[in-house]
Amino acid sequence: MEPNDLIHLEKFTSKSDSIFKNIPTELRLFLESQMIDKIYRKGQPIFLEGSYPAGIYYLKEGLVKKYKTDHAGKEHLLSLCSEGELIGYSALLCNEPYPDSTAAIETSRLGFLPKEVFLKATNESNSLMSCLLTSLSHEFSVMVNSVMVFAHMTVRERLALTLLILSEKFRKKNNSDQIEIVLSREDLANMVGTATETLVRLLQEFKKEEIIEINAKKINILKTKKLIEMSKFY
Repeated sequence: MEPNDLIHLEKFTSKSDSIFKNIPTELRLFLESQMIDKIYRKGQPIFLEGSYPAGIYYLKEGLVKKYKTDHAGKEHLLSLCSEGELIGYSALLCNEPYPDSTAAIETSRLGFLPKEVFLKATNESNSLMSCLLTSLSHEFSVMVNSVMVFAHMTVRERLALTLLILSEKFRKKNNSDQIEIVLSREDLANMVGTATETLVRLLQEFKKEEIIEINAKKINILKTKKLIEMSKFY
């Protein structure tokens, strides 16, 4: 993917993985030393919408989904979090209940940082607070961009853009140029905002057009530029 394409995709992806990268090393090491490691199995909830945070989570290994559940009990997948991202800090800073739920998509290791330690650090470190505010501002922009753009897209265009967003998420997760997306069809359909049957049909169309390659649950992107053209996100 070309650098300009990555710049455009940043409008739809989180930057919370940059928070710990941009604070003083001494502070980062202290916060990491205060974390309690917790392992979450595939499908296990980390926290639920409406509950109050007792701290924040730092994703060390694995993959986590953020989602909301409607009145009918259907999940709406909002985004994926990968290694290095902070989870749940906005609710804690606002002293509000979680606006969404999170669960592990695969076995994941997270560091739990207690509320008291985190808030004390934010009060004493201008650099940490600045990074958090920058990330929160970006998260708001991501939400606005996603709502505005997805609202005017066809399902086919939404799928193309979602695959592009996921390709960057999995590229960073695996630290490789080999783009292999591993996500259940149900989760992918929820993220695109369509029925699972419609998603499966469109994936088969993309496969016939040789845009992607499908191997069981794995999706390999073969023609990134074609997805960019289809999504029209630029």
